Amino acid sequence: MPKRCTLGVDIGTSSSKGVLVAADGEILATATVAHEVQRPRAGWVEMDGRIWWDEFVELSRRLLAEASALGIDLELVGVGVSGMGPCILLVDEHDDPVRPAILYGVDTRAAAQVERMSQQLGIDEITRVGGSALTSQAGGPKIAWIAEEEPEAYARARRLFMPASWLARRLTGAYVLDHQSASQVSPLYDIEAETWHRPWWNRFAAGIEAPPLAWAGDVVGTVTDAAAVATGIPAGTPVIAGTIDAWTEAVSVGAHGTGDLMLMYGTTMFLIATGEETLRTPSMWTTVGAFAGTRNLAGGLATSGALTAWLTDLTDADYPTLLAEAADSGVGARGLVMLPYFAGERTPILDPDARGVIAGLTLSHSRGDLYRAALEATALGVRHNVETMRAAGADIRRIVAVGGGTQGSLWLQIVSDVTGLVQEVPQTTIGASYGAAFLAAVATASVAPPSIADWNPVATTIRPRPETAAGYDVLFERYLRLYASTRELVHELAAEQRRASGDAHDHADQEGTR
Repeated sequence: MPKRCTLGVDIGTSSSKGVLVAADGEILATATVAHEVQRPRAGWVEMDGRIWWDEFVELSRRLLAEASALGIDLELVGVGVSGMGPCILLVDEHDDPVRPAILYGVDTRAAAQVERMSQQLGIDEITRVGGSALTSQAGGPKIAWIAEEEPEAYARARRLFMPASWLARRLTGAYVLDHQSASQVSPLYDIEAETWHRPWWNRFAAGIEAPPLAWAGDVVGTVTDAAAVATGIPAGTPVIAGTIDAWTEAVSVGAHGTGDLMLMYGTTMFLIATGEETLRTPSMWTTVGAFAGTRNLAGGLATSGALTAWLTDLTDADYPTLLAEAADSGVGARGLVMLPYFAGERTPILDPDARGVIAGLTLSHSRGDLYRAALEATALGVRHNVETMRAAGADIRRIVAVGGGTQGSLWLQIVSDVTGLVQEVPQTTIGASYGAAFLAAVATASVAPPSIADWNPVATTIRPRPETAAGYDVLFERYLRLYASTRELVHELAAEQRRASGDAHDHADQEGTR
C-alpha cells in the first residue's frame, strides 16, 4: 500500500532544505543544497530569485529519487513551501525578476527611505496601521529604494514575491502572499483589518499588483503539468501558501500557541512570541501570526551562526575543537565582552551602523576564549530581546529552541544560563521544511488532521544553572554599557566602511566599461 506523505521545502539564507514526511511525522528523506547570498556593497544582501526555483526542482527530484531508491511506494498528497523573509523580489509581466531579491533585515540599504517614510507618514500612524515602526526589516522601504535608486528596473515591475510565494507561483500559477509575510511589508499592510492598506500601497508600490492574501496553511492551487515535468511531483498535487521560515519553523515544533516563544538558532537568531493581543513597541516587530487570530512580537539578531562560522574560518579550526576549547574557557570567557553586531543589529537596538566589538583582549586570550565570547554575545542579545518583549507586555510561558545550532549542548546551555530560561528542544529540529510539510499534511488530511505534538515531541530540556546567574547578570550590564560607550565611534567607522565600499564598487564599474 502506498505511504501517504507530504513534501516540504524551505529556502534559507545559506541553504535550501527539503524533506519528505509520512502522515505520522516520520521523515522518509531529506536533502540540502548550499548557496551563498551576494553582498555587493556594505549593508547590501541580495540573491537571484531564480535560484529559489532551481533549488526547489533539484530538491524535489532528489527527495523522490531517494525514496524510490529505498523502495518506498509514495502517495504524495501535498506540497509545503517556506522561505527567508521578508524579501522583496519584483518581477515583470512575464515573471522575470527585474533585479536580485533584496533580503530581510540584514540588508540595510534602505535607511534613507525608512527615515523619509517615517517623517512623511508619522511613526505613530505607521505603528497604528502596520503595528511596527519602520526598520531595516520592513519591506515597504525596500520597494521604495528600488523605485528611487533603480527606476528602470522598477518601471518593469508588476508583481511582488517572497521565496515561499515564488515557489507557489512556479508550482501552481497562483499569485498570492500569506498574511504573515504581508504584515512584514510594512507599512503597506493594515494589521487590524488584515488586508493591504491601499492608500500607502498606491503611494509606495505604484504599478505593482497587490497579491491576494491567504493564510500559511491554505491550499492556493495544484501542481501544473509544466511544474510536474520539472519537479517530478504529480500534476494536481495541492500546494499551500506557506510563509516566512521562522514562522514555519515555529509550526514545526508547535511553538505558535499563546504564551510560546520560539528561538531559532541559525545563520541569524530569530525570536517569535505568540499571543492574541496586538502588542506594539518601537524596538520590536509586530506582525500577524501564521494562523488567523494570532499576533506575534518578533525580534532578530543580525548574526549568530554567521558569527561562529566567521570565527571557524578565521582560526582554521573545526566546530568540535572550538566548542571544546570554549567550554574550557568558562563563564565570561576569561574577561572578554563581545558585541555580536558584525552585520549591524536588528532588535532591540535597530542600528544598521552597529559593529562588532571585542573588549578586554590580551595576548593570553585564545581562540577558545573568542569562541566562548561569541556564544555568550549571542546569548546576551537573546536576553536583551526577551527583556524588551516582556516590558512590552509579552506573556512568555514556554521556550522552544529550534534550528541547526541546537545540535550542540554548549550554546543551548549558555543561552539558558544567560537568560535564566528553560528551553525545550524537540525531537526533530530539521526546521522550516518540516513545518511546511506539516502544514501541507493538515491541509490535505483525509480524516482528522495530524498533531504536531505527535509528530514532534520534546526530546531535551535545558535548564539554567543557578551558579552562573550572578556572573551573567554582571556580563549583561557590561554588554549594555559597551554598546552605549562605543556607539558613536563605530558609527564613524561604519560610515568609513560605506565610503570605502562605494569607492571600490565605483572603481569596479569603471574597470568593467573599459
